[in-house]
Order: sequence, then structure tokens, then C-alpha cells
Amino acid sequence: MTKILSSKKFADNLIEEIKEEIDKFKIDAKLSIIRFGNDQADLAYEKGIKRSAEKTKIKVDVNELDENESQENLLKLIDKLNKDETVGGILVYRPLPDHIDTKIIDQAIDPKKDIDCMNPINKAKVYSGQLDGFIPLAPLAAVKLLEFYGYDLESKDCLIINHSDVVGKPLAMLLLANWASVSICHVKTKDLKSYTKKADIIFTAMGKAEMLDRSYFSKNSTIIDIGLSKNDQGKLAGDLDEKDVTDYVEAYSPVPGGVGSITNLLLLKNVLKFYKNKK
Repeated sequence: MTKILSSKKFADNLIEEIKEEIDKFKIDAKLSIIRFGNDQADLAYEKGIKRSAEKTKIKVDVNELDENESQENLLKLIDKLNKDETVGGILVYRPLPDHIDTKIIDQAIDPKKDIDCMNPINKAKVYSGQLDGFIPLAPLAAVKLLEFYGYDLESKDCLIINHSDVVGKPLAMLLLANWASVSICHVKTKDLKSYTKKADIIFTAMGKAEMLDRSYFSKNSTIIDIGLSKNDQGKLAGDLDEKDVTDYVEAYSPVPGGVGSITNLLLLKNVLKFYKNKK
């Protein structure tokens, strides 16, 4: 019988863990969000963060900017937040407007408050194997979820279907740190099934709703679904065709209710690092 790797219990544990750290270190934590305009996806993301923050006693401060706001003013705001000792983390929503240079903004965020791991200094640490700082959230959530369910990654054949800087590459570093053998597939990969069928654990982040049916897997496959898009019915779904693989593969994480459900909490947990390092 297929095991469903739901994140609910893990999320509940994370909430308690964050609250305990806040009480232990007597932290008055605050996250500052920078958002351009009122994009519905951004607002939904923001709502989720605020909902999680309410459960953990972390304050959320939203800085809403006009979509035509200048890069100069954005940099001034980031500098202000960098210097504000009451702010423990800065989150700038992406993608940025076309007139904003993303690389310049990434470099402007104080590495100590870069909870989303966008500053090149923090990225370089991840790619060099220094995993004690900020790590991109989706890869971290994927590995943490497996650890919660008792999976040992050592010597496992792991496949990542994504090669981006925010998922595929940092996830590879996390898996290598756990002594897994790692393969990466992408849009140019020929015969994807030849890779997915022989992997022990598959991490997919394609953003192609319900594309992966049971023909891609073996009965021993464990799939961590990081993908998110809308299916033919207009509902949010992952890359995995859950109905087709249920009672066939060994285990999978659902969408919703899997990796995405714990990224907000890991984001908020990152906010605490700034205050703890000051103690």
C-alpha cells in the first residue's frame, strides 16, 4: 500500500519548535516583506506566511510598492531594513518588475537577513557544501520531510527533475551531503523514464500538472513532489498523477499538503537566526 508523506504532523512540530526557540531566547521576531503591486499569487503567498506567523508569534511587516517604483527607492528600502535591528529577515517577492535588476537586489540584501537565500554569498556557501546557513526553502523542505519519515538517504539513488538555482542545484548539494548518489534531469534530457524507473527517490519540480503517471516509476519508487501548477480542472496540483500512482509506488508527498506546506514555516524559522546570533 502506498504511503502518503503528508506534512501536517511535521508542520505542527515545527510550529512548536519555533515557539519554544522564541521563548527560550526571548526573541521579539519580525519578518519584513517587500511586494510590488497586488499580484494574486503574491497575495496568496503572503496570506499563507501571515497565517503561519500568527501561530508562531512572529510579526510580519509588509512593504507594498507600486509596480513602477524605481530601483533606487527599492535599494533605499532594503538598506533601511538591513540597518533595522528589529528586523530579522527580509523577503523580496519574485519575479521583480522588468526595470529592476534582480542581481543588484540580491546583492543588496544583508546576508544575515537573507532568509530566502538569494544573496550570492549565501548561494556560494550552499554550492560549496556549507549547509549550516540559509538554504533555499523548497529543497530544504523536501529533505526535512524525508528525514521526518525516517528515510536514510545514504547510498540511495536520487533523481532530481529540475536544474534551477533555487531547487535542483541546492537540492543536489543537500543530497550529496547525506551521501546520496545524485542524478539531475531537465528539459533537454532524453528518455526521462529510463532515469525515473531506476531511482530510489525522485524529486520533481517541473511545474507540469499531473504529468508523471505510474509508467514513469517502479513499485519501489518514492516521489517528493515539489511541482505546483493548475490541472485541467483549474485546481492546484503537483507533477505527479496521484490517482494513477496510488497503490503502485512505495510512497509520495501530496500536493497540496506536502513540501509546500512546510516552506513557510522553514522561512519563519530562518528569521530567528538573526536574533540568536546576536545573543
